[in-house]
Amino acid sequence: MQTVPFGSTGFSATRLGVGLSEIRGAGPEKASQVLNKALDSGINFLDTSTCYGDSEDLVGGAVSSRRDEYFLATKAGHANEHTTGEPWTYEIVVSSIDASLRRLQTDHLDLVQLHSCEIDVLEEGGVIRALEEARDAGKTRFIGYSGDNDAAHWAVDSGKFNTLQTSFNLVEQKAHTSGLLKKAAAGGMGVIAKRPIANAVWGVARREGHEGEVTGYGAVYFDRALEMTDLGAIDGEPDNAILASLGFTFAHPEVSVAIVGTANDTHMASNIEMANAGVDIPGTVVDELHRRYQQLGSDWEQRT
Repeated sequence: MQTVPFGSTGFSATRLGVGLSEIRGAGPEKASQVLNKALDSGINFLDTSTCYGDSEDLVGGAVSSRRDEYFLATKAGHANEHTTGEPWTYEIVVSSIDASLRRLQTDHLDLVQLHSCEIDVLEEGGVIRALEEARDAGKTRFIGYSGDNDAAHWAVDSGKFNTLQTSFNLVEQKAHTSGLLKKAAAGGMGVIAKRPIANAVWGVARREGHEGEVTGYGAVYFDRALEMTDLGAIDGEPDNAILASLGFTFAHPEVSVAIVGTANDTHMASNIEMANAGVDIPGTVVDELHRRYQQLGSDWEQRT
């Protein structure tokens, strides 16, 4: 599987990584199937969070014995049953990192990211200090920011973080149009694209009879996809909507790794097969998707 430099970290990341929000509640057997399939196929980037239910426990139980085969990223800042303290404080980040080490069954993390806090929290500085102390103590190798919009720009401009994780896909292009991706990459940051297939809404929007098929978080993305697809077919676009979606995200060289989440080992196998075969799509398709977003999405905010 193709690898690229992960910013200035010295690590070469597979362009396809695994987002581990989806495995919460999947159970040990299913989590083991999905995670070991990913590692067996060469994926070397796993991204979880202390606030993703039992995700960290499942990762630790499934693949801690293979710890040297993957880059392990998690997130901190939210209060939950695994942490002690008020959210977005020095104390909660310290507690969260220690809990992650226990639950992931490891003596070190590769990356701890602040999880979508706002500018006032970043400016106060306590959460950043907690990350820096964890890095100095060897609990994590790198520190990062996971978030969007103005707070993501603050994090990049600060120069304090090694990595940026931000929402980016064919219906969520603000990270590109605002210059966030380019600025982060120019600063040597490893860039992680979250939601790179836009909750798989593109294929649903292209079908007839799709009303009511997408609910919950993906509904906003679905509405955007409907507006963009209503402008007509795109010459040269792949029939496979997941390929079109991943191809768009990977067409942006600033993106180091795109994390796709699933608790379905069949979907995992399909994603891996696609990535190995190559997800290049015509530049004319990428350009048209940019044009449609610029026409329709000037007031679309990145979703946190």
